[in-house]
Amino acid sequence: MQSLFEWDFQGKHDENAREVLRRNILEFAPGMDETVFAEHLMEGTLRERPTIDKLIEKCAPEWPLEQVTVIDRNILRLGIYELMFGNYDEVPPKVAINEAIELAKTFGSDSSPRFINGVLGTIYREMGEPMKDDISENHKRNLAEAEKQATKAKEKSVGKKAPAKKAVKTSVKKKA
Repeated sequence: MQSLFEWDFQGKHDENAREVLRRNILEFAPGMDETVFAEHLMEGTLRERPTIDKLIEKCAPEWPLEQVTVIDRNILRLGIYELMFGNYDEVPPKVAINEAIELAKTFGSDSSPRFINGVLGTIYREMGEPMKDDISENHKRNLAEAEKQATKAKEKSVGKKAPAKKAVKTSVKKKA
């Protein structure tokens, strides 16, 4: 969160983002075990920023994005990234929302937690509460893409294409 805030505050130069994160880890969290996770969150949030920013504008139309405080804007970006593109097994949607609210309580203004909760709650409801009854469409796409990449990697290691799966026709006899 600190690194996203700094990146945004300093002018949003994507090429500096990794350096900002690296410096912040060394300064504020030396020996941190989850640097890969932090890098994943930062890079993913920046990569998906156009989509994320459109969602913020849609869910908070009375607040133009540039008028949302830098801290709230980046808490929302991080929270939305985890909601929309995150691994629900690692960070369930309700946990992502709660973490964002806690960040808002710690770093934002008095109204920040309510604002963050309202925007993220709206997105969560519009997503159809992923993982409650079924896997969200976005999560399905991510899984399909990961399977596709794994198949390609396996094909490369074997040196030939995997045979296409044949459709198997089965019939079920009904009992009379």
